[in-house]
This record gives sequence, structure tokens and C-alpha cells, in this order.
Amino acid sequence: MLTHLDKQGNPNMVDVGGKQITRRTATARSIVSLPREVLINLTDGDLQTKKGSVFQIAIIAGIMAAKKTGDLIPLCHPLGLDNCNITISLNEKQEVVIDCMASITAKTGVEMEALVGASIAALTVYDMCKAMSHDIIIKETKLIEKTGGKRDFKRA
Repeated sequence: MLTHLDKQGNPNMVDVGGKQITRRTATARSIVSLPREVLINLTDGDLQTKKGSVFQIAIIAGIMAAKKTGDLIPLCHPLGLDNCNITISLNEKQEVVIDCMASITAKTGVEMEALVGASIAALTVYDMCKAMSHDIIIKETKLIEKTGGKRDFKRA
């Protein structure tokens, strides 16, 4: 059942008025593949450019975006997040792994906020590194885990 359509098939916002207020969390991940000419500039776990610290600015951009999710995705409820935390690291393949965890105590979940936060952080990495190379690939963005609401989810 598509929850964002009414009985006539028209778009509508889901009515969460009857739902229970619960603690809800979501974690999303974006993975960015950087070419060698960008990775050689990695020092102390971050990339420094003329624009500043790539990972630090990506974290700020991701948090700002997560807070604006209701403005970006038409049928999302505007939410006042309790918390949003973004971590950036390199995996064994030397890819940039961006994890965004969002939480709220509310009647609706924060999956979209976590996904938007991870996505915008990944796009910020691209934007800040594109002067070094355009051969940057944002490989994937996916929900890793969510808790609260009707059912929990955890990706295997």
C-alpha cells in the first residue's frame, strides 16, 4: 500500500495524528569512491583543500540537510530532530564511508533525514574534491538500520 496516495490516487501527506510517540532512530550510509589523485592528498584522516577540510565541511552540510529534509522532499513531515550525527571514515577499499544517524521522539520516523544527510555529505565531498578530479563516484546510499514505529529494520 502506497501511504502517500489518497483513495483517488492523489498525493497526500500521511496523517500521523493517531500514531504513538516513540523514540525513533535511523542510520544511512553513502559510499564515495575517490581516485588516486584525490586520495594522495589525505592527511590525518581528512582531505585539506583551498576550500577547507573536506570531511568536516561534509559533516556540517549533511547535518544541515538532514534538518531541512521536510523542505526538500514534498510529502515528508517537517521534523525537529533530537540529534543528527555524521561520521566519515575510509574502508578497506579506501572508499569514503559516510554514516548519518538521526533520532527523534515523535510520531513518525527519521529514515529520510538520515538518507538525506548521508547523501548531501557525499555530494559535498564530490563538490570539494572535483577540482582534483571528476573521476569521483558516489556508489550508493542506503538505509542501514531503523528503530521505532511499526517495525524495526536492520540490513544484514
